[in-house]
Amino acid sequence: MEEPSKPRGNWLERLSAFLLREPEDREELVELLHGAFERHLLDAEALGMIEGVLSVGELTVRDVMVPRSQMDVIRVDEVDRFLPFVIDTAHSRFPVIGNDKDDVLGILLAKDLLRYFHQPKTFDLKAHLRPALFVPESKPLNMLLRDFRATRNHMALVVDEYGGIAGLVTIEDVIEQIVGDIEDEHDLEEADDAIVPVRGNRFRVKATTEIADFNAHFGTAFSDAEVDTVGGLLLSKLCHLPKRGEMLELDELRITVMRADSRRVHLLLVERVRAEPENNAQ
Repeated sequence: MEEPSKPRGNWLERLSAFLLREPEDREELVELLHGAFERHLLDAEALGMIEGVLSVGELTVRDVMVPRSQMDVIRVDEVDRFLPFVIDTAHSRFPVIGNDKDDVLGILLAKDLLRYFHQPKTFDLKAHLRPALFVPESKPLNMLLRDFRATRNHMALVVDEYGGIAGLVTIEDVIEQIVGDIEDEHDLEEADDAIVPVRGNRFRVKATTEIADFNAHFGTAFSDAEVDTVGGLLLSKLCHLPKRGEMLELDELRITVMRADSRRVHLLLVERVRAEPENNAQ
């Protein structure tokens, strides 16, 4: 019999004891992990991170990259005009291009622009470029993360099978697959706006957004008779507390949980579901 004064092991030790029976495949491992969560051996955050680690090995660069059309780049011959663009986008790194987006000359770190403010007339943009890392679309994310660590790069340009630039990917894009969306001082949690557009026709929405405001923005007609917020609406439809990555389609909107903990939903990703056009019989 265990002595009352003996402390319980930490969650990793308790989880290891729970997983003494070796799982046969990935699905069985995930099932065991969810069983551990239900027995309070793991909290929701730890479970989400472990599932994120498992998913990284199955995803490729193509799955998380920023498409070419949405890349924020700087033209090498526009040094006098790109400062407002750098400030507005608030990125820390920018691909610098020549004639077009296939002509990548290197990567500019925003902090290197301090030298421009010190001596704008003698600033040589090309001299401050860092070498660009190029990776194929098919590269697995776990291998990309290893390359980032080995080369100390935080950004890579993604090339297609013909050698053209297909997009870019950052170390943050990879890490977010494990720990969830990473917010910084320019992101939604620090902003006054409850609904903020992101890449493509998508929006990040605070779960505390009033349903009336949500309806006004998306042209929907959800009732606020029983719940006041979008997070409350989601809970009422799902009838359970969702985890990160869970998705629900409502009134031609796809709503994905970006951030949630064991008590409430924090952040949502909302995008319109385009209806497939009907083929009219001739």
